[in-house]
Amino acid sequence: MPVKKPFVFLDLDDTILDFTWAERRALSNVFQDAGLEPTAALLSRYHEINIQQWELLEEGVLTREEVLVTRFERLFEERGLDLPAARIGERYELLLAEGHQFIPGAEELLRKLQGKAHLYIASNGCAAVQDARIKSAGLAPFFEGIFISERIGADKPAREYFRRCFAVIPDFDPAQAWMVGDSLTSDIRGGRDAGLHTCWFNPRRRAPRADIVPDYEIHDLAEMPALLGL
Repeated sequence: MPVKKPFVFLDLDDTILDFTWAERRALSNVFQDAGLEPTAALLSRYHEINIQQWELLEEGVLTREEVLVTRFERLFEERGLDLPAARIGERYELLLAEGHQFIPGAEELLRKLQGKAHLYIASNGCAAVQDARIKSAGLAPFFEGIFISERIGADKPAREYFRRCFAVIPDFDPAQAWMVGDSLTSDIRGGRDAGLHTCWFNPRRRAPRADIVPDYEIHDLAEMPALLGL
């Protein structure tokens, strides 16, 4: 009996494409335009606030539209700055969509898995931004489906997000399915709750969480094919 191809859901940001690079590049430009020096401390604090706001979205506390503005509002409030958060946020999204940089080993992983696994992108990012980055990187030919939460109508880690993805995949078999990503709160928790095998991509070797335990943890994308038996 032929071995079934695994179904592999790959997160996009900081799993395939280097979102941290894109974020710093776009932020530096919008801050400079606003008369702010893009210091390492300012960029780092924005990054922390941004993660917090997206986690509130994952928990259903904030909407996507609110996240895009509140992350800048919180930062400017902390710094005592009177700046137009909504306008700066819109400019940031436009710059974020420009260009791309791969995570080390991501291109090689996709080439290795192409034809041997059913590949899907599973992203919580904004559709317009992700569409542009996917196009810039030439990613579409590698994937049988691209599931962006803004279009799906639900966000990772919600079971409904995964249910809607599964519903449009021919002959989908959850027993042969994986969720691979860098986020414990969206990728691993979401994949676990949806009944998938989970693989935490953790190149920075961040501390684990006792309440969200992946099936596997890797520090280099080159480790992934062996886990899949490929």
